[in-house]
Amino acid sequence: MILNQFRLYRPPESLRKWLFPSLTWARPSGNNTIYLTFDDGPIPALTPFILDVLKDYCAKATFFCVGDNIQKHTKIFERILIEGHSVGNHTFNHLRGWSTRHAVYVENVQKCQTYINQYTSQKPLFRPPYGMITQKQIRTLLKDYEIVMWDVLTYDYSSRISPEICLQKTIQYTKDGSIVVFHDNIKAKNNVVYALPGVLEYFSKKSYLFNGLASS
Repeated sequence: MILNQFRLYRPPESLRKWLFPSLTWARPSGNNTIYLTFDDGPIPALTPFILDVLKDYCAKATFFCVGDNIQKHTKIFERILIEGHSVGNHTFNHLRGWSTRHAVYVENVQKCQTYINQYTSQKPLFRPPYGMITQKQIRTLLKDYEIVMWDVLTYDYSSRISPEICLQKTIQYTKDGSIVVFHDNIKAKNNVVYALPGVLEYFSKKSYLFNGLASS
């Protein structure tokens, strides 16, 4: 993600409003609601743990799934849906929008959605891998998808971020309506295992709700 270079936990308002006003960055509700999201899965090494922790806190979330992982780990994907979470499209092969030809990118998104549609009729949500998407890709995909970015990036995948800092910064920047990005990716495992329960515990004590995006 381009934002990673500067370690911006929250994208600036200028980026959201002026460059990408048609994308969803947050959903302020006025009733203390947080939208936890998980990119890249499902995978056996981490997604079941995430689901177990969410269940412990009666929390719902949104999983932006890679189509190839849905194909490989169908039972885990089915569990996500059975337990009432939202799902979204993260391309079939985790493609970089900036370096992929337009037609190839759109076809890859559609291929992922074909797998998702076999299991659910939830409204189509899409998040570009790495946050990389062109204006042309946006115009095409907005015809069929709500394109969801984020309000808080946890940097859970970074080996330079300790689990303690991951938790601290996520709590610091999260507020009502925040769309928070975690990853069910093996690179993020250490930080997610530590930070996710901490985030749920902290905000649950403050009477926050955790909802899926497709149900809001």
